[in-house]
Amino acid sequence: MASIIKRDGRYRAQVKVKGRRRTKSFNTLAAAREWAAETQIEMSRSRGEAINRTFGELLERYAREVSPTKKGYRWEVVRIEMIRNNDPLANVNLRQIQPADIAAWRDRRLKKVSANSVLREWNLIRNAVTVAIREWGWLVDNPMTPVKRPKEGRPRSRRPTVDELNRLTLAMGYDSELTPRTIAQRVGASMWFAIETAMRAGEIAGLRREDIQGRVARLRDTKNGADRDVPLSDRAMAILNQLDGDDLFGVSSMQITSAFRSAKRKAEVDGLTFHDMRREATSRLAKKLDLLTLAKLTGHHDLALLKNVYYAPDMEEVAGRL
Repeated sequence: MASIIKRDGRYRAQVKVKGRRRTKSFNTLAAAREWAAETQIEMSRSRGEAINRTFGELLERYAREVSPTKKGYRWEVVRIEMIRNNDPLANVNLRQIQPADIAAWRDRRLKKVSANSVLREWNLIRNAVTVAIREWGWLVDNPMTPVKRPKEGRPRSRRPTVDELNRLTLAMGYDSELTPRTIAQRVGASMWFAIETAMRAGEIAGLRREDIQGRVARLRDTKNGADRDVPLSDRAMAILNQLDGDDLFGVSSMQITSAFRSAKRKAEVDGLTFHDMRREATSRLAKKLDLLTLAKLTGHHDLALLKNVYYAPDMEEVAGRL
């Protein structure tokens, strides 16, 4: 039996099965319900024994069978392979795995990468463990349940400076007056197109000429599962007019990431990602559009996420307006 009680602004979920009881508090009702449902299923299972496999084998099966069904397939596989090849957690036998093993993995990762990166890996591992319990019967209890999730880090606020954009443009050999031919030049065009449209790298890579209708780009089956229409500025139209072929930019998202990383080294630019162009675009567009229109353009359903993560106004500029 599961029950949820609101107390002091938090939701306290309690699950009781056959005399055993588990309790945990959450900030949101949705999180409490999700935990209660998962915990009730887990506790209701017969007290069998986990399969004689390693955690690395669990992740490998998840990467092979489950990850290909997701939009973020490539990045899931990269993260899984990193854990399998580099972290002791992969070698732990499922019959011996304990919450302490998960906590040790969490602490190791927090010493190397940001809390937000660890959270993304945490969610991936949690999903794999849930599938292993509910569908494969590889585990009986969830070793992650008692372990404290990492606290979410501060949202990124990094925006490129004018000097950095000029140096990156030079490093990629992009010229706004010429048709880009090399991969680096096409990624340079992609960078400026992202700044004009707030599109993701994958959306730009997948754009075809047939998707351009007048001054609107039609994005199909985007990250959040919905189609999206993006209005195109004069600068965005000028970039498209530079391109030849039906594939327009003619690069994959992986090539965009790789070429952008190479350009950063060459231009001596640190701490910037291609995805930061989306934040730069959002911050520029916020000067011209109301919040709801901006959310429609960028494809954000969560206005708080849009405000806290993707909108980073220059406060010196804001002061100038005052």
